[in-house]
Formats: sequence, C-alpha cells, structure tokens
Amino acid sequence: MILDLDRQRLSVTAIARRTGRDPKKVRNYIERGLELPTYGPRQVGRPNKIAPFVDYLRERVAAYPDLTAIRLAREIRERGYEGAYTAVKRSSPRSGRKIRSAPSRCGSRLRPDTRHRSTSRAS
Repeated sequence: MILDLDRQRLSVTAIARRTGRDPKKVRNYIERGLELPTYGPRQVGRPNKIAPFVDYLRERVAAYPDLTAIRLAREIRERGYEGAYTAVKRSSPRSGRKIRSAPSRCGSRLRPDTRHRSTSRAS
C-alpha cells in the first residue's frame, strides 16, 4: 500500500496521513522497498515447563498437604524439571489452593528503628 502510494507520486507526509503511520516509518518503508507487515493469527499460550509435572505435584500434595514449594521443586528437578522455583510456587495442583512456600527465615528479624535519629550535631 505504501509503495503503491509512492508510485503515484504522493509525498511522504500524504502517505503517512492516509495510512496512519509516522512519516519516518513511511520513509523507511519506501527506502527499503518494504510493504506493511501482515500479521497472522497469534499462537495461543506458550509452552509450559511445569505442565508435565502437574499430575505429580497434585499426587504429592494430596498425600502430604504440608509439603513446601521448595521441597516440591527439589523433587521435580530430580525428575528432569528445568524451570524456576516460582513456577512451582505459583502452580496450583488443587483448584483454589496454591502450594504453600517455605516460611521465610529472615521474617523474625527486627529492623532497627532509624526514623527518629537525632539530626543535631554536637559543636
């Protein structure tokens, strides 16, 4: 379409107005002899690395409901899983219930209160 309009001797700005494109983009298409890309239908979803292991995760959580996501990730890595721990944590083997993650070790530490430091300096 852009090349057809260029062959009709329309200016770059006129072509840009008709096609709704930026003039710089129109100029690039003309210089390179390219037509506007035509896009086909999009693919549905991406391949999921955890999909082959979901049944195993369901079985393990059904048998041992207190298993942590860290433990489950370790078990499926031994079975060939190459994905991330967060994918295991986010997957839900039971509808509506996530695999619980291990408790944080640093959650009990208290941070010192630094908000009310004295700003006056001794002279």
